[in-house]
Amino acid sequence: MRRQEEEAFIGLGSNLGDRVANVEAAFAAIAALPGTRLAARSSLYETAPVAAAGGDYVNAVARVRTTLAPLDLLHALQAIEAGAGRLRPYPNAPRTLDLDLLLYGDLELDGAELLLPHPRLHERAFVLEPLLEIAPELGLRGEPLAGLRARLGPQRIAKLDR
Repeated sequence: MRRQEEEAFIGLGSNLGDRVANVEAAFAAIAALPGTRLAARSSLYETAPVAAAGGDYVNAVARVRTTLAPLDLLHALQAIEAGAGRLRPYPNAPRTLDLDLLLYGDLELDGAELLLPHPRLHERAFVLEPLLEIAPELGLRGEPLAGLRARLGPQRIAKLDR
């Protein structure tokens, strides 16, 4: 039996190597996942690290339609990260690629391996700005994303010209 297609949002980031190329390759890899199509992609943003080591990030958000179950999608994203050379020597280490499953439909999940919605989504301009760009209608637990972004303290973020 084929799973029903679900809408999901994925955060993309890189602060090692050719950051733009890493994120662009990740968009292509996400679009190539089985049962998954890229419905929208945000602009690229350069952002300061938040609770992480290393230089500035390039961040973006992908909106996908997928028949993959949430954990299967998470594992596929982790495989893409590994293929891009992602290492995890310590928490919040610099990374060639970081892919976070932000939202999966209206699903709320508090599992050992996956929390949905992403538990820090509302704290990060590098997630909220690109998410608002491609899905301004979204809310999080009854609050519009624009309201969450307006309450966020200053975080350096700039859209990249491309």
